[in-house]
Amino acid sequence: MKVAVFGTSVSENFIPVLEDFFSYLETNKIEVQLFKPFYDFLAENLSINAYCTSFFNTPEDFDKGNSFIFSVGGDGTFLHSVVNIRNFEIPVVGVNSGRLGFLADISQEQVKDALNGIFNNRYSVIERSMLEVEFCGGETTDFNFALNELAVLKTDSSSMIHISAWCDNQLLNNYWADGLIIATPTGSTAYSLSVGGPILTPDSENFVITPLAPHNLTIRPVVVPDNYEIELRVEGRGSYFLTSLDYRSVAVEFSTSLKIRKANVTLKTLKLPDLDFFNTLRNKLMWGVDKRN
Repeated sequence: MKVAVFGTSVSENFIPVLEDFFSYLETNKIEVQLFKPFYDFLAENLSINAYCTSFFNTPEDFDKGNSFIFSVGGDGTFLHSVVNIRNFEIPVVGVNSGRLGFLADISQEQVKDALNGIFNNRYSVIERSMLEVEFCGGETTDFNFALNELAVLKTDSSSMIHISAWCDNQLLNNYWADGLIIATPTGSTAYSLSVGGPILTPDSENFVITPLAPHNLTIRPVVVPDNYEIELRVEGRGSYFLTSLDYRSVAVEFSTSLKIRKANVTLKTLKLPDLDFFNTLRNKLMWGVDKRN
């Protein structure tokens, strides 16, 4: 069996877990294709000679024969892995090096048990929907997909922007706000949640449309079916607004409209028996910590 390992950086506190992680793979004679910049970071900053049998740097030299992709870090690293690998056929496994995440949901204490479960086929696969963005009348990016969300935002020094949101050619609303978020079910626990959006389970077939600091306080988040095509037309002072796809931002001219639709690909993630979504919610949001409840 062959697996890929992706990462960007981790703290010194995570060294013992990393050593156990790579030792497990080596002991069980599992081939490892390691992201070369992560290997360099581990060697230069943590003095770890990580076990691997090959490297990859770009999606072009990534081996499609890998059975799994281990993303070592946090939810941000998990999102980086999607962009740097761009393979939607191989399940991604999130190993968390810090605080508990929604995507990187395997904690440090669970790594050994998780590896045993994964390599003994004790898991199920969750297919997470993604969104795709079309830039109409303007320049596009080389990877127009997002796992969490698309956000349109005012530039740092500008006043509020005006956003017309259309769902399947029907006007939803004209927003005066700092921005607007279109989130997938996976993204409902990310940026959208932080500004008051609802939580959706990963298998929900919906988008969440959440405004950022709307001028009219009666404006609320809206959940719509993900078979809708959403179009955004943005106006404001200056020449540009910001468009963010997960963690990647690009300045876009006001003359450019955006069309957002459900992508025809999904991202596969693993669900281990004792790591269900609701358990992660309770731990991440600390539900039940107050014993009065």
